[in-house]
Amino acid sequence: MKLYQSLCDVAKFRSAFDFGGREVAHWFPGHMAKGLKKMRASLKSVDCIIEIHDARIPLSGRNPVFQETLDIKPHLLVLNKMDLADLSHKQLVPTVLEMMTKSCRFHREENRNYCLMVIGVPNVGKSSLINSLRRTHLKKGRASPVGGEPGITRAVLTRIQVCERPMMHLLDTPGVLPPNIESVETGMKLALCGTILDHLVGEDIIADYLLYSLNRLGNFSYVEKYDLQEPSDDIQHVLKHIAVKLRKTQRVTAITGVGNVNIIIPNYAAAAYIFIRAFRKGELGQVILD
Repeated sequence: MKLYQSLCDVAKFRSAFDFGGREVAHWFPGHMAKGLKKMRASLKSVDCIIEIHDARIPLSGRNPVFQETLDIKPHLLVLNKMDLADLSHKQLVPTVLEMMTKSCRFHREENRNYCLMVIGVPNVGKSSLINSLRRTHLKKGRASPVGGEPGITRAVLTRIQVCERPMMHLLDTPGVLPPNIESVETGMKLALCGTILDHLVGEDIIADYLLYSLNRLGNFSYVEKYDLQEPSDDIQHVLKHIAVKLRKTQRVTAITGVGNVNIIIPNYAAAAYIFIRAFRKGELGQVILD
């Protein structure tokens, strides 16, 4: 790492990312609008809101719509994916219980069953947290579908028991993005963390933004992982090494003066996919993009 740091001092890395006139990727499908509407309508039966955030984008990953429309109950912010494994759920139930017992429940004062609403942008681990709480407090399996892509949870306000003493239910909700993302860079951070569908942005540009971000932060873990000689600011160079190391190639037809010839070249698209997912799995180290 010391060697890489010295290389960083002399290497000419980009000081800013060129978005090439790209516009913000807008992704606000019908199930998000429907989910947000039902969240608002269900607030009267909710005692506490748990808002899950991806710890890598604690600022870019917060939906301002939640603050404008749902921030009227005891509100707990939970940073998930601190190390992309530990959900840090052990103190969650006592913390939530203390918050709820200290706040006025109005018409629910005599009801000893507690109801929590879990909210967040897509793919921040809401369902994983719910399933983890069920395993810890009820010794039961998962009740909410989990996946590595955004948009897995589409059902609106599924009620799931997670604790018996006290009786506690969580309302699982679909991930909701703001209807308008404030900037292209915010959108790129959301895309890099898997909050926006990859094809809406393009895996080639996401991979390039990842390389730019790693170099900017002095994180050169990709050098050893993919057998580069030194850090690079050229995404094509990095993807070529990834493809060669992992034997990701493709056969293409080249037109020559003596006819068509089949040749084998590195599969840059497959390499970009691998590079992005290595980051999302934590294989490139812990990174905070904000």
